[in-house]
Amino acid sequence: MNLKFRNRIALYTTLAVALMTALVFVIIYTVVHHTAYAHLDKDILQEKEEVINNLDWNSDSIIIHKMPEWDEAEHSKVEVNPTFLQIVDLKGKVIFHSTNLLHDQFLYGPDIDDDFFFNGELSLQKIRLGQFPIKNDAGKLIGHLTIAISRQESYTVLHNLVLVLILAFPFVLIILFIASSLAAAKAIQPVMQLIRTASGITDATIGTRLNLPPHKDEFYDLTQTINDLLGRIEESMLRQKQFTSDASHEIRTPLAAIRGTLEVLIRKQREPAAYQAKISGIIQQVDRLDRLLDQLLELARIESGITKPKHEPVQLAALLTALDIKWDDAVEAKGITLSISIPEEVIVNCDKLFLEIILDNLVHNAIKYGKEQGHIFIQWHEGPGSLSIRDDGHGIPEEHLPNIFSRFYRVDPSRSSSIKGSGLGLSIVKKLADLQSISLVAQSMPGEGTVFTMSFPR
Repeated sequence: MNLKFRNRIALYTTLAVALMTALVFVIIYTVVHHTAYAHLDKDILQEKEEVINNLDWNSDSIIIHKMPEWDEAEHSKVEVNPTFLQIVDLKGKVIFHSTNLLHDQFLYGPDIDDDFFFNGELSLQKIRLGQFPIKNDAGKLIGHLTIAISRQESYTVLHNLVLVLILAFPFVLIILFIASSLAAAKAIQPVMQLIRTASGITDATIGTRLNLPPHKDEFYDLTQTINDLLGRIEESMLRQKQFTSDASHEIRTPLAAIRGTLEVLIRKQREPAAYQAKISGIIQQVDRLDRLLDQLLELARIESGITKPKHEPVQLAALLTALDIKWDDAVEAKGITLSISIPEEVIVNCDKLFLEIILDNLVHNAIKYGKEQGHIFIQWHEGPGSLSIRDDGHGIPEEHLPNIFSRFYRVDPSRSSSIKGSGLGLSIVKKLADLQSISLVAQSMPGEGTVFTMSFPR
């Protein structure tokens, strides 16, 4: 059922109130019914006391002393507030009945040994009956007394009450639904205003924020949440634009270098050695472009959730020994001394491949920004269970430290530094560390070097 929100509110409210109303109606009917019949039963009990007081008995039989009042209208006529009497012995023989009972005989339960009230009909008249056991002085059952009075008035009242309740019920529900619908429409006006305002927000107006309601209620919280969401979307769009701009710049730079070199090559004939040198430079730019695309792809896979970490025990010393061979050429080229101090028994629980990428990027970063003939120290700290990679390079100014893990961020804003890089390595490192709940912190002092500390979960 495709109903508007306000109508659904009205419908659910109506259904809830309908159940409550039905329950109230049942309670009202039950109370009135009980009250009406309790009044009739009380009158029957009073009549019973009068009758019993005018009876005698011997051991097994009932002796009736007929009183003059038994000939009164209520006992002799059916038309005026009749009271019907019937006395039977244990064999079911009627030994007395009021004159208004005529030839009729009340049914009775011979096995009933206590006061019993029930409804019936007599001559098309609704009556209330009470059956009572008659016992002698020894407590032995010797007969039954049945007394009946008209319940026509009570029946009529109850019948009319039922009709009123049944007829009133749908009208109550209709009025309630209309009132609930109007109230719901009024209540959701702030939501409709939010919809109208939010629907008008485009890429060009993403900076627009919804007006907060005057009252700090659920609508206020909803509006605040939407504003926060818009803020995050705006921030994400700005990052995406910046990412696109930075990626375009990074890709365009080697492409421009390649294009420039090729244009130089076709201007005139050159010696083979000159061609070889120029082509070597082109290959370097292609390699740079290839590394950039690989890093962009890896970053996209991480951020999309495609890349999932494994959790396995990794012997840290063995892993670093294998990676040390990979770093030999770069270390020797700058005359850097690489010191690794990791106990053989150190085991960390993480993804081995991810850890290789993290360590490779951090060490290459230390080599890249370390000074000639400098030192790089890779050390395990047993107490906190952390691994540090420290160089003695130029360091990073304090104002740049919070941003070094951002994509395409480089301390040299001109991008003309002699140290080539994409600005993606540390971003990939940070994301891979976060995926494994590895804490990665950078500390640096200009002129003294930089240290990256990795704290592994226990």
